[in-house]
Amino acid sequence: MPLQMKKRKKVRVPRERRAPGGLRRFLGWCVHGYTALGMVAAGMIAVLLVRGGAADFRTAFLLMLVATIVDATDWTLARRVRIKEAVPSFDGRRLDDIIDFLTYTFLPIGLVWRAGILPEGYEPWLFFPILASLYGFCQVQAKTDDGYFLGFPSLWNVVAMYLYALPFGGWASLGIVVVLAAFTFVPSKYLYPSLPGRFNRMVTLLGIPWGIALVWVILQLPESRSARLDPAAMAVAWISLGYPLLYLGASWAITLAHWSRRPTPGGKPAAD
Repeated sequence: MPLQMKKRKKVRVPRERRAPGGLRRFLGWCVHGYTALGMVAAGMIAVLLVRGGAADFRTAFLLMLVATIVDATDWTLARRVRIKEAVPSFDGRRLDDIIDFLTYTFLPIGLVWRAGILPEGYEPWLFFPILASLYGFCQVQAKTDDGYFLGFPSLWNVVAMYLYALPFGGWASLGIVVVLAAFTFVPSKYLYPSLPGRFNRMVTLLGIPWGIALVWVILQLPESRSARLDPAAMAVAWISLGYPLLYLGASWAITLAHWSRRPTPGGKPAAD
């Protein structure tokens, strides 16, 4: 009898090892291009800081806000197209980190220096937040497994805006910069608004009216550095400051609750 031919078994190729289709690869590069818009904003901010006028600072803050919106939304787009499968040869996370360091730390700190916010002669202290942010960005666990930032998340664009818009004074501004930079080295948890979770959703929803108020305040910034906001804009700026303070307060409440549940050397959870 003739031998029956054995049927060949189909070998399933894992999804992550399949070559992406042309459309998906195109969409993947579109997402990377969208992320790269943050670098375009960074270049424009650098030019504005070199000019150094009050109107230039106002435009720089608006561009920082644009870069923040891009950073907050590109992750969702990347997940939709499964970016690592669509463009496996390109590291979008590294691109994102480079742009974030420029737009969240280096350029905002440069604006604080260029605008003369700190007391004269104390400008070298601005290297502290830059070095602290380098430390934070290079941490292997810059983001915790349970979905938080570890240490102060280098939101220096927000800090710079409030130091510029509100009359804190040079010494208070220096204290704020030093304290927040020091918090980068403290293993505390900070909310990550773009991730799921009840508190993250709350921060995201409250961030919408805060962002609108912030844009309005930035547009009201005076043309002269020596002038101040008009009373209405000043009031909105002070009220809007409640949002970042709420963010810090909620983050530290979560941190303290986490610390209180840490096991003691004997292996039992610490008492509340």
